[in-house]
Amino acid sequence: MNLTVELSLYPFDKNYFPPIKAFINRLNEVDGLHVETHATCSIISGDDQLVLDTLREGLRWCDAQPGKFVLVSKMLPGHTLD
Repeated sequence: MNLTVELSLYPFDKNYFPPIKAFINRLNEVDGLHVETHATCSIISGDDQLVLDTLREGLRWCDAQPGKFVLVSKMLPGHTLD
């Protein structure tokens, strides 16, 4: 199954841009994942297993960082961007 997920990351930090940029860079490093970055969100798309594994790794990355984050996601099953 194909899956598209819209993600918005909100660090609880005044210096919020570096962790957002690092998160987006991690998304762009995943082979086979289609990534579109916009002003307020990133959209990832591909095979559902790859997308969900990427989301899980993103959550683990957030947990390993100092501070707290909110990661908002909207999922559209059966659809890809490419």
